[in-house]
Amino acid sequence: MTGKRLKVMVSSTVYGNEELFELVYTILTQTGKYEVWMSHKGTMPVFSSQSAFENCLNAVEKCDAFLGFITPYYGSGKNEDRDNLSITHQELVKAIDLDKPRWILVHDHVVFARSLLKYLNYEKKEDRRILSLKQNKVLDDLRVIDMYEYAIRDIDEIPLMEKKGNWVQKYQSDDDALLFAISQFSRFQEVKEFVEKNCNNVDAIIEKITRKRGKS
Repeated sequence: MTGKRLKVMVSSTVYGNEELFELVYTILTQTGKYEVWMSHKGTMPVFSSQSAFENCLNAVEKCDAFLGFITPYYGSGKNEDRDNLSITHQELVKAIDLDKPRWILVHDHVVFARSLLKYLNYEKKEDRRILSLKQNKVLDDLRVIDMYEYAIRDIDEIPLMEKKGNWVQKYQSDDDALLFAISQFSRFQEVKEFVEKNCNNVDAIIEKITRKRGKS
């Protein structure tokens, strides 16, 4: 990996966040150390022999690092063959399942909504299934909470002190999100070492997941 740019995949719904992702793309690429894969900018590896879902999920497998944003907007591209999850949701799940070197941010509206529903006795996603949202500008789909819970490993019955890979940075403004991204990716040597340490693990995890799907 010496001398090569690290491939960073930026995963998120775009609606309402165009300016933020323009800035993220510009800042990371201008370092000269990262190749940024972002569908909004048209820099994702795309092959005409594959579906949109396949292209996106293959990019998760092939990227060196994953930068994910959980916003109040769930996103389009739902696929009934995959539990009707949006593309962005599937990307997040795959990055976590592959234990990719990852940095994930969540908008404050998502965190607040989860806390509120918890105190109204809608703590688990199964409980929230009976709820429906009217069209609004705050949160368009309760499954963004499912994404957040998956990212913080809330689904795992593991004591909090023993959980790993469950850091999710809350942000309220574009400035908050940019500060986090810049702070993390400006430490290029540390990011590079982190990626290199995990390269072999990813191949083993992909093989494990493939075997598991073959049995199901």
